[in-house]
Amino acid sequence: MKLKKKPHILIIGSGVLGAYLSKSLIGKKYNIIVTTRRVKKSFLNYKKLKIDKKVKFQKLDILNKKEIRKIINKYNPICIYYFAGQSSIDKSNKLSKNTKNSNYIGAKKFLEILHENKSNIKFFKSNTGYIFKEKNKKISLNSKIAKPNNPYILAQIKAYKLVKYYRNLGIRCYSIIFFNIESILRPNEFLIKKICLAVKQKKKINVGNIDTVRDYSWAPEILKGVSLLYKIKPCDIIFASGKGISGRQITKYLFGLKKLDYMKYININKNLFRKNENKIIVGSMKETLRKFKKFRWKPKIFGGKLLYKMYNSA
Repeated sequence: MKLKKKPHILIIGSGVLGAYLSKSLIGKKYNIIVTTRRVKKSFLNYKKLKIDKKVKFQKLDILNKKEIRKIINKYNPICIYYFAGQSSIDKSNKLSKNTKNSNYIGAKKFLEILHENKSNIKFFKSNTGYIFKEKNKKISLNSKIAKPNNPYILAQIKAYKLVKYYRNLGIRCYSIIFFNIESILRPNEFLIKKICLAVKQKKKINVGNIDTVRDYSWAPEILKGVSLLYKIKPCDIIFASGKGISGRQITKYLFGLKKLDYMKYININKNLFRKNENKIIVGSMKETLRKFKKFRWKPKIFGGKLLYKMYNSA
């Protein structure tokens, strides 16, 4: 009797989201193939999670349809998670071509191939809650699409519409709408990690508008939810904490851990303010929790609990 081969799952992009998703999926007994632009790479995120020996890394040019076809034919994955993409809003103006190619064009090439092959492979495209706009209430899938004011948002809006288009053609594709996702792997320049380090080092830092309210969720928890997504029908879906917290609350809480007056350690630099920035960007989890009720999954780490975890790991 032949043993059944473990199914393959393809993760496009070797960043933080791909690392945490890999960790969740490894426990479900899949073969995980993670694609990367460069062969010689340290894969530090995977080493920190102690899974670098448990996944296979494969070089892939996401703009080359020949290479994409080759890797799909080689592994015949049951799912493809497209987590590639230049994701910094601030850097996207300088890296506009790379931002468009990685967030939109690459995904388009995958979807074209799946359509040409009449494939049943499930395709998941990561996206951002910043593509929507709302005034003083939580963002849902019924919210209006925002007017793009930078290359990153423009590319992601186009990708969001693209997934809907191919879903209508019968491709089993999903848009995963993420908000701000935190973890111990977060780079030092991001707000919460930056403040954590400033508290530990008791040094002053420059910050932008700290009175905006954002939705911060915990990556290990959120990606566990994402790993269950294949069990529901293709759709657009939000993954967030569903809770808002301002930059001022974050700063006050973290400096308060060392009983420091946060106002003595921050310099509010108006040059760091983003133009036409929404004051409140928080995701509604109402529809997601309804769909995930049978899995008994919901986010539990946010607010002070999340900040404390980030401080301890910094």
